[in-house]
Amino acid sequence: MGSLYSEHRTWLHGVPAAIKLLLFALLGTAQYATHNITLLAVGATASVLLFVSLGKAIWTARKLVASVILASLLILLFHLFMQQAALGWLSTLRLLSASLLGIALTLTTRTAELLDVLERLLSPLQRLGLKTERLALQLAMMLRFTEHFFVVWKRLDDAHRLRTGKAGGISLLAPLTIHMLTSARRVADTLEMRMGE
Repeated sequence: MGSLYSEHRTWLHGVPAAIKLLLFALLGTAQYATHNITLLAVGATASVLLFVSLGKAIWTARKLVASVILASLLILLFHLFMQQAALGWLSTLRLLSASLLGIALTLTTRTAELLDVLERLLSPLQRLGLKTERLALQLAMMLRFTEHFFVVWKRLDDAHRLRTGKAGGISLLAPLTIHMLTSARRVADTLEMRMGE
C-alpha cells in the first residue's frame, strides 16, 4: 500500500506517537467543546502554523490539503448562502483544524507506531476477555486504508492529468473503488493466511 508518511524528518517525527496521539486528540476534542469563533480561529491558526512548520514533509499531502481547503470553503459558502454565517464559520474552522492535525499525525507517524500505542491503550480490556490485539489491528487498518484511499486518489488523478491535461474528478470514482476493493481483498486474504498459520 502507498503511504502519506514522510521520510523527510521534521521536529514532529521525534515526538513519541503516544504523546502526539494524545495531544491531537485533546486539541481535536477541544474544537468541538466550544462555540466561540475567536477561540476556534486561534485553534485553526495554531493548526495551520503547526502544519506549515513541517516544511518539505507536507509536500506529499498537498493535494489532500487542497481538498480539505476546498471542502471547507464550500461548507462556508453553503452556510453563508443559507444565512447561517456563525454555523458556517464554526464548521469550517473545526474541519480545517481537525483535518490538518490528522494529516500532520499521518505524515510524521508510522502505522506500526500507532498500532503499538493502540495495543497499549486497549490492553486493560484483556481482563474482560476481549482480544485487544485484533481490535487494535482493526483500528490501525482503518487508519491505514483511509490514508491509502487518498494516496491512490492522488496517483489516479496524476495519471489522468498526464493523459488528458485535466483533473479526473468524478470519473476517478470507478477505478478508485475497484482499486480499493482489490486492495482490501488482498489484505484480507493475507491476514487470513497469516492468522491461520
